[in-house]
Amino acid sequence: MLDGLFRKATGFRPAMWGSSIVGYGRYHYRYKSGREGDFLATGFSPRKPAHSIYIMPGYSDFTDILQRLGKHRLGKSCLYINKLEDIDLDVLEELIRAGLADLNRQWPVQPT
Repeated sequence: MLDGLFRKATGFRPAMWGSSIVGYGRYHYRYKSGREGDFLATGFSPRKPAHSIYIMPGYSDFTDILQRLGKHRLGKSCLYINKLEDIDLDVLEELIRAGLADLNRQWPVQPT
């Protein structure tokens, strides 16, 4: 279910990042310190205690979208969802699109 939602929201095919993260799109970052690398633009990891949803929000505040999402917890760039039935999947799709748009303003997002 999440794969179809992410494909629809991003237009990207999935790619594995490590052994447990399914990513959609990628970006290259370079900090002022000189550190640089590539990372997934958005994605998820279907973990046992909760699904981890990776939204790379940059500097935007998505409070208005998150208030409509349903039951979730937040990490730094992660959203934790115990059961998909606990959330509104249309709102999750909106959040994925908003996160990608925000990330793309900072670092160009490329297809995977």
